[in-house]
Amino acid sequence: MTRFTSLELCAGSGAQALGLERAGFDPVMLIDNNEFACRTIRLNRPQWDVRCRDLMSFDPLDEDEPDLRKVLDIDLISGGMPRIKAAAAVARPDSDDHERSLLRAAISVLMAVRPKALMLENLEGLVQDNNYADDRSWIEAELEHLGYRTFWRVLDAADFGVPQHRRSGFLVALAEGYGYDFVWPEPHPGPPPTVGQALGASMGANGWPGAEQWAAAADRPGPALIGGSDNRGGGDLGPTGSKKAWAALGVEGASLSDESPSAGFPVDHWPRLSVRQTAILQAIPDDWRIYGRKTRAYRQIGNALPPPVAEAVGRSIVAALRGGTAPTVD
Repeated sequence: MTRFTSLELCAGSGAQALGLERAGFDPVMLIDNNEFACRTIRLNRPQWDVRCRDLMSFDPLDEDEPDLRKVLDIDLISGGMPRIKAAAAVARPDSDDHERSLLRAAISVLMAVRPKALMLENLEGLVQDNNYADDRSWIEAELEHLGYRTFWRVLDAADFGVPQHRRSGFLVALAEGYGYDFVWPEPHPGPPPTVGQALGASMGANGWPGAEQWAAAADRPGPALIGGSDNRGGGDLGPTGSKKAWAALGVEGASLSDESPSAGFPVDHWPRLSVRQTAILQAIPDDWRIYGRKTRAYRQIGNALPPPVAEAVGRSIVAALRGGTAPTVD
């Protein structure tokens, strides 16, 4: 079966690229400005061309960097873009609108590369919140001017076999001749796995006698993990509301642990999650190694798009690319 090529922007830990690889995309290049994320990708896919640089300075037409031109003949531009702020927040004098500038930079790269397809993931508000209406209008106008059909959708990771209610906003755009065949992926049949089902075995790995009882009580998918930014957050399970949601599942969210509970851990106490357990909740496979110590590693995991979600959307894009031309009109 023919495979496709991609350029990954704001690649993070590579979880999205991993899902797209499963769907049929091989990245020609991946870009991220975080050295820990870049090292994570290189650990797992040493054959991938990872460029640790700022997207704002990336110009595939730059005559001084001719090696960047290899991205000019690709099928897909994809990216897990940093969460942009609502328009009201940006209006504050002390606001840093760097995230919105990165989103616009991604569209500028598309203008230069002109791939067959685009897939950007961001917060759900970008898709359906009135505070982001101007952003949507600008993006749609730019893409339609270039001949792309745009598709917006919010997807919940729990609908794709991930033990976590994580809602992500998606923009898919397809060049003329392909968009007519695009259909969003359908949710998996049956209920999503629960936190207890996902983590029960690991909670008991070091002999904790309360693991089975804990797993039975953690009987639903978890809330979205929050990785925080490079400037703050990342050492715990998020703000107060998130910690309360995890507490309802019997998880202590004030910090992360180095390993699963020991045999001497009290049966009636709430365990903390290890970094590896947070990766399980993101459906990141065991053999995908995360570079860095606890907080650095968790930031990469908590900010990732679960690979099964990326794979599902990627397969829908592949189907559209293989579908070919638009229907004829009588």
